Amino acid sequence: MLFLDGNRIELLRNGAQFFPALCAAIDGARDEVHLETYIFADDGVGEKVAWALARAAGRGVRVRVLVDGFGSIGFSARLRRMLAESGADLRFYRPVRFWGPWREGLRRLHRKTACIDNAVAFVGGINIVDDVERGRPGPPRFDYAVRVEGPLSGRVRAEAARLWTRLTAGRRAPVPPPPGPAPGPRADGARAALLVRDSLRHRRDIERAYRALIDRASKEVIIANAYFLPRRGLRLALQRAARRGVRVALVLQGQFEYLLLHLASRATYERLLAAGVEIWEYRRSFLHAKVATFDGRVACVGSSNLDPYSLLLARESNVFVDDTGFTATLRASLLEEMHTGAERITHEAWRRLPWWRRLRFRAAVVLMRVLLAFAGAERYR
Repeated sequence: MLFLDGNRIELLRNGAQFFPALCAAIDGARDEVHLETYIFADDGVGEKVAWALARAAGRGVRVRVLVDGFGSIGFSARLRRMLAESGADLRFYRPVRFWGPWREGLRRLHRKTACIDNAVAFVGGINIVDDVERGRPGPPRFDYAVRVEGPLSGRVRAEAARLWTRLTAGRRAPVPPPPGPAPGPRADGARAALLVRDSLRHRRDIERAYRALIDRASKEVIIANAYFLPRRGLRLALQRAARRGVRVALVLQGQFEYLLLHLASRATYERLLAAGVEIWEYRRSFLHAKVATFDGRVACVGSSNLDPYSLLLARESNVFVDDTGFTATLRASLLEEMHTGAERITHEAWRRLPWWRRLRFRAAVVLMRVLLAFAGAERYR
């Protein structure tokens, strides 16, 4: 990982902290705004962000919005019109079609980033959508993002510009150079790195970073991940860490959204629990976070789950922060949620499950692998 020194990084928890910070940054834009998201919903939150983008474009800021063609397949005509009339440039990543190579259509834009004036950037797991479920009052989806000022903001901008230029090649002029250099390093700033996942040069960068940090851990690893079905190598790294005395705690989905993945994920529990890994199922609300802390020193916040979709097919982006202060803040938040919103699954209780339930978990894994092979993905073990 290429760590850059001197970044100011702020942890944002859930939409209540993320959306006001994002809209404030857009309202302060002078030259350009890049925004990428998987889902851009036509709800109260989506309207607020769209209005902020439209205001920026209306005062002459270059606004580029890239949304996923499947995640935002229902992007409303009202919001499209609002952005178009203001002068904002909206594009869809791999629009859904009923012809052509459908397997390629499974490769989605899942990252959630924004960069304003090459100076302020946002990276995380939060889509442009209200994180309180409609018709289901209660706590919001549990998720995180980071706000970045410093040299790393230039890396976020460069990745966004690279993808935009690739998608518009031959149609429009490439993205111009940044309006100015990214802010220089701060003396009191944190070391941080941006890792992306694509299907070319960076297919396993995020996964390898997780494995390396787990293998180097000497005290504690905490991972909160909404969709968890990692490859065998990462599972073995978790087991090895637990067996050498590292506290390994996984915060996983308790309220499932996708039944097949939920069942397949639970097929990993037996060996993890037997090795001493703690498993906590989050039940207070939907878990959407993709974060981790390692030895209280390094933290990870991003869009990548540890499942076949994120590790094989999707474009993802994660920020790794090497800073004890930032990591302590994230760790404290995770521990609070583990003990107030999650239920710990013990090995003894797991072994008492009836055989037919265990069989369902294993059958789900087999079916997942068949579907991945049918989709043309590489072998997933």
